[in-house]
Amino acid sequence: MSLTSEEARAVGARVREHAAGLGARVTVAIADGGGHLLLVDRMDGAPPLSARIAPAKASGVALFHRDGGELVRLQQAWPALFAQMDQVAGMPIIAGAGSRLIRRGDAVVGAIAVSGGVPEHDDACAEIGLASLSATAPA
Repeated sequence: MSLTSEEARAVGARVREHAAGLGARVTVAIADGGGHLLLVDRMDGAPPLSARIAPAKASGVALFHRDGGELVRLQQAWPALFAQMDQVAGMPIIAGAGSRLIRRGDAVVGAIAVSGGVPEHDDACAEIGLASLSATAPA
């Protein structure tokens, strides 16, 4: 039921392919259900900071069990509380576009986050990554 390293690598490859087709240079990060990183893959030419932002987005989504857009709304509603969450979590947490939960049935098994492109590209790449995982998920 858990997300495997092999699956994370396959999703990362699919995201790279899609990003290249968009002309975007991004970093993709995939975390397990506990917010621990399985993959960080920075494309050549991706902004250097994207290699820190993508993992922080993936970890936050996994730990909160909410997609990036929903985390942005929480951050806007409770900025003081959200500003302290990285201390509680023990890792940086960033809310933003291009971050989605990975589910198997009703269970959260991880998260994917993409950073480095414009928000629309980050979102599109995350969606492609999720779709590729759904297509190869074990029965």
